[in-house]
Amino acid sequence: MENYVHVFDHPLIQHKLGIIREEHTGPKEFRELVNEIAKLMAYEITLDLPLADVSIQTPVAKTTVKRLSGKKLGIVPIMRAGLGMVDGILSLMPVAKVGHIGLYRDPETLEAVEYYAKLPEDAGERELIVVDPMLATGGSAAAAITAMKKRGAKHIKFLCLVAVREGIDRIHTEHPDVPIYTCAIDPGLNEKSYISPGFGDAGDRLFGTK
Repeated sequence: MENYVHVFDHPLIQHKLGIIREEHTGPKEFRELVNEIAKLMAYEITLDLPLADVSIQTPVAKTTVKRLSGKKLGIVPIMRAGLGMVDGILSLMPVAKVGHIGLYRDPETLEAVEYYAKLPEDAGERELIVVDPMLATGGSAAAAITAMKKRGAKHIKFLCLVAVREGIDRIHTEHPDVPIYTCAIDPGLNEKSYISPGFGDAGDRLFGTK
């Protein structure tokens, strides 16, 4: 289980996470910090990308440099809150393709219902990073991963800012092949299924709709 969940304790990540937790942090600063954290997390989760030697000519001499090789990359935000993490990751890997998964919670069953899904045509050949700021009950995340696998995705990582064990366990049960990357594991959910202490509704705080 410990190898399945990766918690980033980098000081810059933890510092920025502390600021977005504050209730008085406004939408502009919140968006900027979410993007910055996503960028730092993307740096960490791409440490194992394969490299290949390439011969080039510098202004001085010929030499051999490193270039990325192997699997192509993709980012898949779970709408709408996941959109807030995309630009930060793209700033590090601008050639990555971006898919989208749209879900809403059925008011009666409380289960996630898919209303939109669009992935790169070569999704099965890409290392796909699913992004959503919060992993609470895990229903939306698990449903998004299921939707991606139905469309051919094979190599998936899940990236969030804050998680709780309930959500982690659900993904682990339904998708044991998908590792989870997060900045913090909070104690649990409140009576409204919000992560506590968390940072409130990520979508509302990103887009100023609170």
